[in-house]
Order: sequence, then C-alpha cells, then structure tokens
Amino acid sequence: MEARDKQVLRSLRLELGAEVLVEGLVLQYLYQEGILTENHVQEINAQTTGLRKTMLLLDILPSRGPKAFDAFLDSLQEFPWVREKLKKARKEAMTDLPAGLEEKGRAGRMGWGAGEEKGQKCQTVGTRT
Repeated sequence: MEARDKQVLRSLRLELGAEVLVEGLVLQYLYQEGILTENHVQEINAQTTGLRKTMLLLDILPSRGPKAFDAFLDSLQEFPWVREKLKKARKEAMTDLPAGLEEKGRAGRMGWGAGEEKGQKCQTVGTRT
C-alpha cells in the first residue's frame, strides 16, 4: 500500500471505526480478492466489538499489498458515504505531496534510491578519524 493511502487510513481511523461494520460484505469481499487470508478473517471475527473488528482490519490492511486500499474502497458498497470520504481524502493527499516525493517513494520500493539508476554502482566514501 502506498504511503499516501496509509496516511489516509490513519487520518480517518476513528471515523472509520465509528461508521464501518466490517463483518459481512467488507470482510468477505477482501477475502475473496485475496487481500485477507482465512486467518485474518478469523482473527477479525474473534474480536468482541464492531469497533475492535474495524480497528484490527485497519491495522492489517497497510501490509496487504498495493491493491489493498482500492479493494477496501470496493468493499464499502454498503457505506457509499465512507467510500466517498476516503476517495476525497486520497485525492487531497495526492495534491498535498511536494513535487518529486511520489517518484522518490517509487524508487525506494524498486530497491534503489531516488537519484540512482538500476544497475548503477554506489561508491562508499571513507571518513578520516
């Protein structure tokens, strides 16, 4: 999941906890799409309250790959107002990023730093002691 999407989930965490009931379609859709494992679904369903279930889902989602945020949006068919709020926050987060930051993040995910090209060797500069 992109840093921007993680930030959106973090910034709306309490609202999502209050407005989204994850049992039912949300969990089943995320399981169907391979975002959640059977173990995740069981762990979430074992929580005693709806709020705890939603909070655990929000803890799990950021580590579930690049499609997790979009799949979460798709799973919110029963909560269109929440889906729209997330989309709006995501769009605002995109416009708030400083120029070049998104590219820097992509380079880091590919395994080389932002000013380096694939295959370029890095030099280590020694320091005097």
